[in-house]
Amino acid sequence: MNVVDPSVVCGERVEIGHFTVIEANVKIGNDVKIGHRVTIHEGTVIGDGVTIADGAVLGKPPKPAKTSTVKLSGELPPLVIGDHCTIGANAVIYRGATIGAYTLIADLASVRENVHIGQYVIVGRGVCVENHVRIGDRTKIQSNSYITAYTTLEDHVFIAPCVTTTNDNYMGRTEERFAKIKGATVKRGARVGGGAILLPGVTVAEETFVAAGALVTKDTEPKTVVKGFPARFSKMVDERELL
Repeated sequence: MNVVDPSVVCGERVEIGHFTVIEANVKIGNDVKIGHRVTIHEGTVIGDGVTIADGAVLGKPPKPAKTSTVKLSGELPPLVIGDHCTIGANAVIYRGATIGAYTLIADLASVRENVHIGQYVIVGRGVCVENHVRIGDRTKIQSNSYITAYTTLEDHVFIAPCVTTTNDNYMGRTEERFAKIKGATVKRGARVGGGAILLPGVTVAEETFVAAGALVTKDTEPKTVVKGFPARFSKMVDERELL
């Protein structure tokens, strides 16, 4: 049995699995496939040709803890999912996010509020994208990476599995930290290897190659390979690898 609010606007050729809940004022485009036990919260907008796998939760209203660093301010707009996206099983996407066309949000991924994701993006299995993040077109984030709040990933960025980004040099202590929280900025075409760590506020320059396991503590130069703990210049990126 499904629970679909009478105000829901459905396009043509929409398929809905069993035990799915669709709340008020949701808009669903044409040729959408919705799996079993999916929850779509109030006002969510879903484009044409979207596939939503079993157990996904879309448009979830955020409810931060009283001690959370990032606070809510004002009413969030509805979640918007662009045309021909794929949403994996048990993925959770919050209200206030925008997902561009042809993007994959894989199984068990989490995308928080105030996040903008471009077109043709891959957010891999188990990836966590925190709030106030911007992700450009054709960027790929591989499984189990953590994209902290106030991070920017520009177009054509590659984030390998298990990468960690950070944004708080004070690690939750002192009131001063609130004014200085800042995630990394990863510029167009940069690549970050598996298990690398980006410290708060660093800029990974255009076409930088960060080696696996590196600790990036300061800004990099364009088209350079950096590696080590902490990361240091190793060589220039081979021109054959540049965009």
